[in-house]
Amino acid sequence: MRRQGTRFSSARATRGLAAADLSADMLRETKVLHLRRAVAASFFFAIVSLSLLVLFGDLNSRRFFSTFHYSYSLSSIFPSAYNDPIATSNEYPLEKVLNDAAMKDRTVILTTLNEAWAAPDSIIDLFLESFRIGDRTRSFLNHLVIIALDQKAFARCQVIHIHCFCLVSEETDFREEAYFMTPRYLMMMWRRIDFLRSVLEMGYNFVFTDADVMWFRNPFPHFHVDADFQIACDHFTGRFDDVNNKPNGGFNFVKSNNRSIEFYKFWYSSRETYPGYHDQDVLNFIKAHPFITYIGLKMRFLDTSNFGGFCEPSRDLNHVCTMHANCCFGLDSKLHDLRIMLQDWKHYLSLPPSLKKLSVVSWRVPQKCSLDSLRPHDAPERSPEE
Repeated sequence: MRRQGTRFSSARATRGLAAADLSADMLRETKVLHLRRAVAASFFFAIVSLSLLVLFGDLNSRRFFSTFHYSYSLSSIFPSAYNDPIATSNEYPLEKVLNDAAMKDRTVILTTLNEAWAAPDSIIDLFLESFRIGDRTRSFLNHLVIIALDQKAFARCQVIHIHCFCLVSEETDFREEAYFMTPRYLMMMWRRIDFLRSVLEMGYNFVFTDADVMWFRNPFPHFHVDADFQIACDHFTGRFDDVNNKPNGGFNFVKSNNRSIEFYKFWYSSRETYPGYHDQDVLNFIKAHPFITYIGLKMRFLDTSNFGGFCEPSRDLNHVCTMHANCCFGLDSKLHDLRIMLQDWKHYLSLPPSLKKLSVVSWRVPQKCSLDSLRPHDAPERSPEE
């Protein structure tokens, strides 16, 4: 009986060990199966993504693939790498957008866009067209970043351009047209100045251009080499260093350095010194301030013969680089005159070289745009000294 009990216990132990071995084998097989499924799913995703890139080969496919990987992996795993509240407000990292668009010397071209100017056949389409029909300006589109001020402008940007960044403000709505000197207009202008400061702090030089500035020639040969900050004018006195020039914030070239960063901080903080004024007026108030001399900023003013506008048009089309729809009130007026401007440029390009040299063609604008059309809304009627 004892021997039979011993044999029975041994058999039961043997069966227990076999069952344990079987369970372990099943567990290993389950883990292997799950691993194979995970590998297969990852491989399938990679194949599909690469296939989309090869099959479509358009900018939307490239943008989807690159931004998905970059924004998910870096902003999700390393959120502390983006401490600037402006940059982290967007799923597309500003650093990546700027880096992708930058020239070799870390210069980018920036413009801002809201829903009103982003509509089809509106300002942004004319702006991009000017690059395409300008004299060797098409390549600058590779370095242009459109800063969208609302989601609809951002969505339109992604359809028509490759470098887009969404700067959505929780404090105000910039979707509609911001009329000159209204509170919404002022807030949008100062938001822009603060954003440009952040770009300088990231180490990027920039050409800022309003979207109603038409690009007809390469502006860089006409910039001053020694300047930290240079800006277009509503009125040019004839001297590039004369503080009596009337600057216009819609077009400027700024180099990233300590002087320019301190200047933009001072400019932005000066809005509190001159409440109710927009950035351009405040710049006129501070351009001769002792602080500018103290920080050593080299400020230069651009000649309207190269960088003109409706305020003071550059009459000779042989020298014009950009033309700005300044001194103009209302979107309809801008669109009307900008379309005529582009027609004039195309007509100029169609002329034989002999006629171009004679300067027989000039602008037919402004027509609906004029200084008389500028009637500030709710603007303070006091001098800055008050």
